[in-house]
Amino acid sequence: MSDKKYYVTTPIYYPSSNLHIGHTYCTVATDAIARYKRMQGYDVMFLTGTDEHGQKIENNAKAAGVTPKEFVDRIVEGPRGVKDLWKLMNISYDRFIRTTDDYHVAAIQKIFKEMYDKGDIYKGKYTGKYCVPCESFWTESQLVDGKCPDCGREVIDAEEEAYFFRASKYADRVRDLLLNTDFLEPRIRVNEMINNFIDCEGGLQDLCVSRTSFKWGVPVDFDPGHVVYVWLDALFNYTTALGYMNDKYNDMEKFWPADVHIVGKEIVRFHSIYWPAFLMSMGAPLPKKVYGHGWLNFNGEKMSKSRGNVVDPYILAEKFGVDSLRFFLLRTFPFGSDGNFTNELLIQTINTDLANDLGNLVSRTTAMSDRYFSGDLAQGGELTEADGELKALAEEVTANYERQIDAFQFSNALGEVWRLISRANKYIDENSPWVLAKDEAKRPRLLSVLKNLCEAIRVAAILVSPVMPDTADAIFERLGVPAGGRVWDAVAFDLETEGFWKTTSGAPLFPRIDVEKELASLDAILEAEKAKAAAPAKEAPKAESKKPEPAEVAEPEHLPQITIDDFMSVELRAAKVYECEPVPKSDKLLRIQVDLGYEKRQIVSGIRAWYSPEDLIGKTIVVVANLKPAKLRGVESNGMLLAADTPEGGASVIFLPDDVPAGQRIH
Repeated sequence: MSDKKYYVTTPIYYPSSNLHIGHTYCTVATDAIARYKRMQGYDVMFLTGTDEHGQKIENNAKAAGVTPKEFVDRIVEGPRGVKDLWKLMNISYDRFIRTTDDYHVAAIQKIFKEMYDKGDIYKGKYTGKYCVPCESFWTESQLVDGKCPDCGREVIDAEEEAYFFRASKYADRVRDLLLNTDFLEPRIRVNEMINNFIDCEGGLQDLCVSRTSFKWGVPVDFDPGHVVYVWLDALFNYTTALGYMNDKYNDMEKFWPADVHIVGKEIVRFHSIYWPAFLMSMGAPLPKKVYGHGWLNFNGEKMSKSRGNVVDPYILAEKFGVDSLRFFLLRTFPFGSDGNFTNELLIQTINTDLANDLGNLVSRTTAMSDRYFSGDLAQGGELTEADGELKALAEEVTANYERQIDAFQFSNALGEVWRLISRANKYIDENSPWVLAKDEAKRPRLLSVLKNLCEAIRVAAILVSPVMPDTADAIFERLGVPAGGRVWDAVAFDLETEGFWKTTSGAPLFPRIDVEKELASLDAILEAEKAKAAAPAKEAPKAESKKPEPAEVAEPEHLPQITIDDFMSVELRAAKVYECEPVPKSDKLLRIQVDLGYEKRQIVSGIRAWYSPEDLIGKTIVVVANLKPAKLRGVESNGMLLAADTPEGGASVIFLPDDVPAGQRIH
């Protein structure tokens, strides 16, 4: 194991609803850092996770009719949840922490008590403004037009008994840390923190660290009724995930202090002011750096779950490819600044940088290798001065790339790689391999040209691998690069490549995208999501709203008994309704198209008096899947849905939760 250690973290994300492209941006950037450092031989710990307590989650869970733990479990562990998203986006995290994990909860209680015992936490009363969606307290002067400065929503008056952390005690030390070290970057964030929170009127304010108005949080074990408020609970995750104040792990000495916390600029205040103050209180070493990246804006507004203008990374990754999306996010937006996300820019970047430049370079080179040398580029050749220029540029690009990515300037680092890719494309035109191929005497020169192109592509693939790992592997395979030629130690451009290249050609790595067609498709998806979000909640069918209490249900008479074998012969399956329409010339029947996972079917049901097609489309129902087909009004039905009788003689369809997979057997 390497003696070089590197500890990098994302923020722990708040699972009040599914994550969006802004969270993906931060996590992909952190993943690129982790992959780059591993490539350089570091023993890396890459931590991510979720911050799962708070009033907003308690409220959302209540609205969904589930417990807070069930609510966050769905979003974190469920289909298309946080972990699914990170798997899709090829995020190589080493550890995932949830603040509901038992070891973290116990550690936070110990930390809270220790701070209290030394007088750094005291009991008082909070009076001020509170934004529930953002879980943030604000003073009147911090509001913008009377609303939350982060999400623009209404704030509420809040007054309750609470514990406070004496942040003011550590104001001078934190101020010195920010002004006289490179603890916080980009540097522009330092002035924001100093001017707005430390040297402002009244100085650094003590921080509310407990609440009594809700219950979903880490209990203050020595004062029932209080739960630890979000930031003290959340920030210590970076240490509890290593084993601080718990025996779950034993990595604190190995990896702490963290090399860098990657966070969005909206939470820089908590990471650069209160987090070091917390650690000072506990006598623990401070992290080496906090880097606050900018926001991705969408149509000129901050991308935010609270604003309802999220962009679904699942849709974009499925349409355009994971590596294309990863590349776009880090190539297009300077990491310390805000960027304006548009679908046009995404498609343009894929078509220009990936299809035209990188993809075309790989396709042209391997096709010519196949055509002129059957893919075997043997040792030997004839070098010229132009080859030395290509080598010099590759070395310059590599040095600049390393400097830029070490400063978290991913866009600049990738820009350097594209200098090499552009030069390699120009090198093809300058040397005209198709002309050389016509003269047998020039085959040695043709061989060198193709080998040098392969070498330039190999170097570029190593450099892009932290951002586009699957693409890099695909390029290595097409060039026949052995494992030893894919690592950082082999990044140097070699004009005298030992052995020989054995290349294979194939389909384009990045097919060009039909811009108009894909923009229309994305616009339609966005409009559908907006309509869904704006639509009022649909009232449940009357039959469902009048479900009787158990005592009102009459006991059946003369109920025949069956064996377990009889019951097991009935195949009950979860089915997703994707189409539904009335059967013509019938007041009772609906024709329902369902997906059983393993096949799609049509069933006919006599529930039209109580349900419209809109009530069923998109829902998950229970179907008898092995019922003999029958025709109703001339329409074939291949199954039967399950519904309960109501006292009024109606029907109440049995719906399953949306996360139950199509085809799941019901026992």
